[in-house]
Amino acid sequence: MSGSRIISMGHYQPSQVVTNDDLAQLVDTNDEWIRDRVGIASRRIAGDETVADMAAAAADKALANSGLTAADIDLVVVATCTSVDRSPNVACRVAAKLGIQAPGAFDLNTACSGFSYALGTVDHAIRAGASRNAIVIGAEKLSEFIDWTDRSTCIIFGDGAGAAVVTATAEGEAPGVGPVVWGSVPERGEAVRIEGWRPYIAQEGQTVFRWATTALAPLARQACERAGVDPSELAAFVPHQANTRIIDGIAKRLNIPQAIIAKDLVESGNTSAASIPLALSKLVERREVPSGAPVLLFGFGGGLTYAGQVVRCP
Repeated sequence: MSGSRIISMGHYQPSQVVTNDDLAQLVDTNDEWIRDRVGIASRRIAGDETVADMAAAAADKALANSGLTAADIDLVVVATCTSVDRSPNVACRVAAKLGIQAPGAFDLNTACSGFSYALGTVDHAIRAGASRNAIVIGAEKLSEFIDWTDRSTCIIFGDGAGAAVVTATAEGEAPGVGPVVWGSVPERGEAVRIEGWRPYIAQEGQTVFRWATTALAPLARQACERAGVDPSELAAFVPHQANTRIIDGIAKRLNIPQAIIAKDLVESGNTSAASIPLALSKLVERREVPSGAPVLLFGFGGGLTYAGQVVRCP
């Protein structure tokens, strides 16, 4: 196979909205402080819905938008770090819910960079001929791992899912998913963690902030170089939705004033592996980016891991 491309997107968010004012009733904080520190105004919180429920809902929309059917899908990959159940994995549960027969199905956990890791892995599978049509999903239920008395973390995270249908390109057709740039800084892995049997999210915010704003722009630029796309050609930049100051810092160093900068975190919070496909799906749904235009995806976070690639907008 010559390569792969994204042909459709879909996303899902729970109906419950938790505003900054709502959180001010739980911890010593306020709307102005949260907006100034992280740029978030609200987030969605799931109740009884599971990671698999949200993943399936997003995947179902992506499949409906693709023109394909469940019978066409031969691979399902879910990026998540918040699935409580270890087996069956989320990917198998999604396949069952959507009626996909006998796909390759596995979960992948690199936390906030998970969608770009999963997309890169699926692209490799398609290039190798192991798959032809795949669904790639980022889905998280971070609310189950939040200490609602810890104002340093409870203000940040939300729940949701985003999905893409990825298919093989035709012979001679240019790939629509560029080469992935991925890696990690394992010696700093303690900076973001969810550990133990009754875990809560903990992070060293300043450590992550300094790393993200100083080390990641050159890696994001490398993803553009590998795809043969100059940053000046980008129509949009969809980074992990961690913090508006981090997003602005990376975008400034990339020097991409012409590009739309996704900031879905304002209304969705940080949804870890779901944040990139969630934000990209909304851009596609609103038709803010022309079909075929180059978009830089770049995830980063727990591990510390990072991954990014240039894709052509479906």
